[in-house]
Amino acid sequence: MESNEYGSGHSESGHSDLLIVGAGIVGLAHAVAAAERGLRVTVLERDERAVGASIRNFGHICLTAQSGRALDYGLAGRQRWIDLAAKAGFWLRECGTVVVARAADEFAVLEEFAERRGGDQVRLLDRAEVAGRLPLLDPATVGGAWLPLDLRVDPRQAVPALAAWLAAEGVRFHWGAQVQQVADGEVISTAGRFTADRVIIAVGHDVDRLAPSAAAEVELRRCLLQMLEVCPDTPVPVDPAVLSGLSMLRYSGLADCTAATAVRQRFQEQRPDLLDLAMNLMYTQRPDGNLVIGDSHAYARTHLPFDEEGTAELIIAEARRLLGTDRLTVRRRWRGVYASSDHTDFLITDLDPATRVVSVTSGIGMTTAFGLAADALTT
Repeated sequence: MESNEYGSGHSESGHSDLLIVGAGIVGLAHAVAAAERGLRVTVLERDERAVGASIRNFGHICLTAQSGRALDYGLAGRQRWIDLAAKAGFWLRECGTVVVARAADEFAVLEEFAERRGGDQVRLLDRAEVAGRLPLLDPATVGGAWLPLDLRVDPRQAVPALAAWLAAEGVRFHWGAQVQQVADGEVISTAGRFTADRVIIAVGHDVDRLAPSAAAEVELRRCLLQMLEVCPDTPVPVDPAVLSGLSMLRYSGLADCTAATAVRQRFQEQRPDLLDLAMNLMYTQRPDGNLVIGDSHAYARTHLPFDEEGTAELIIAEARRLLGTDRLTVRRRWRGVYASSDHTDFLITDLDPATRVVSVTSGIGMTTAFGLAADALTT
């Protein structure tokens, strides 16, 4: 029998009601949904622990700024996050999000968004109210909005805690198990041969490695981003997640507002360098007080292995402006990678009657995974 910090696995092969390939947040969400239905569940993960996009993110359950199916999935999964934090014992904050407006056109977007969504989802803030929620603030701030439904977790803690809890609940995990072939309910891996009534392939941006036809169907690419963890010289508590005007151009609920056109035009005229990087200027605070800041975005099937230091420098410079302080010490840097498609936010496709590929192709896996998994297992 194999064991590790997440719980026990089994070296023997066997039959399951559901076998999941991939132990990132999307795979774990499927395991949760299946286990709650009383199914026998096995999870195969090629690494010894989750190391991909599921732990490299802001830990921001950013549901309110979404639209369409993403919003539906986010709202459906919100209470699941809260319940699982209590069961699995990981840190979670029901703290909402503050969207900071630093120009009149940005505040116009928030006014339109609030009118569309109503006070349960969006509450406008004047400058003093923003300052009351954010002790570090750009003096240019004119107002903002609070999105009270959004949540925060520490992904570096939440994902392994969730896997450990699932293992204790009877889900079988095989860590360090490279899957080589999946077809018609049979899975061949370095941990042995497995069979299942149903197989879910949830391998994020590596769909093309195991299911190239599914990746080709949506012209899947990898989105490469740069992120940093910084420490202000004077530590202060920042409870909510914080978005900026650039976020209004990225999240569909905000970007779909008519007023967002003026914001984009201003950035095109004044700061095209930020748009060239598809920057989403935002930050969240980790439980230790450090701030996770970012992030840039670049798209390709295969990326060069070199990170441009100028990109990180630009992120830091813009974070300093947003925070209204020059005193930030960089503690960590990393690159994130997630699946991306111009055709859909969610890849859900069947390879055969027993095998389904599920991937979030829009960088919002933490926000949507639980709602997505419930849907993918039902339909």
